[in-house]
Amino acid sequence: MVQGGTPNLQQMLQQAQQMQQQLANAQAELASAQVSGTAGGGLVTITLSGSGEILGVSIDPKAVDPADVETLEDLITAAFTAASENMRKLTEQKMGPLTAGLGGLGLPGM
Repeated sequence: MVQGGTPNLQQMLQQAQQMQQQLANAQAELASAQVSGTAGGGLVTITLSGSGEILGVSIDPKAVDPADVETLEDLITAAFTAASENMRKLTEQKMGPLTAGLGGLGLPGM
């Protein structure tokens, strides 16, 4: 800040550039991240990429009962939900501190 309480424009631009680089780095980390979600005590596991693409599904043979397909469907849904929640938490962990800092630049937080 300079006299009179007006922000130093050069300093604000430098902060914005630093924040932009930090956001780009966090986005790159998230894009290469993988998270998993499990259900049924590990009977079903789903692995997602940082973009939300399903990379893998693992189903323990004990979860496969031809007479009870609904339970397996529920386990798959629960595993996907858990993986999605884990990705949301990772995104919040990586991006939260950065987007919260936008308010410090006189910009609304995201």
